[in-house]
Amino acid sequence: MESQPNNPLHGIKLEQIINELEAHYGWEYMGHVINIRCFTDNPSVKSSLKFLRRTPWARTKVEAMYLTMLKNKQ
Repeated sequence: MESQPNNPLHGIKLEQIINELEAHYGWEYMGHVINIRCFTDNPSVKSSLKFLRRTPWARTKVEAMYLTMLKNKQ
């Protein structure tokens, strides 16, 4: 496996990203920013993982939101 020193997502599981975003923002805000049903309609980590693993455009948005959260925490 190649080293990715400049990739802050390297080695971070999607489940961890969702858990950290939910703890920081909450489902309501996440669903407001990224309008996908797994965030707005009876949200759960399990449903989000299932959807995001099959939906690259949504996963990209979630990863971008996570990177923004990390940047704002610094």
